[in-house]
Amino acid sequence: MLQGFALPEAGGWDQRWHLACFNNDCPYYRKGWDWMMSQYNVKVSYRYRLDPASGCASPIAVWSETALVDRIVTKDRKPAKKQKKGGRTVQRKGGT
Repeated sequence: MLQGFALPEAGGWDQRWHLACFNNDCPYYRKGWDWMMSQYNVKVSYRYRLDPASGCASPIAVWSETALVDRIVTKDRKPAKKQKKGGRTVQRKGGT
């Protein structure tokens, strides 16, 4: 399932958000770690990304399992709120 996520302001994109697959079991994401290491000797992978305005799909680089997760947006296109719980920050589903 693709989820909307807010793009970095300095990214150069025309849109404020894109869609991406944040499933850590996705073969595209999982195989990306080995491929990027063998091709570029870097510890990164990539997630499937889709520009909803143009319909163009391409990878977006991620450096960890949680990279960009804090940018997932709710239905109203606002980043989900975070809540401190037991001294650690957790992502709250649905932005509530």
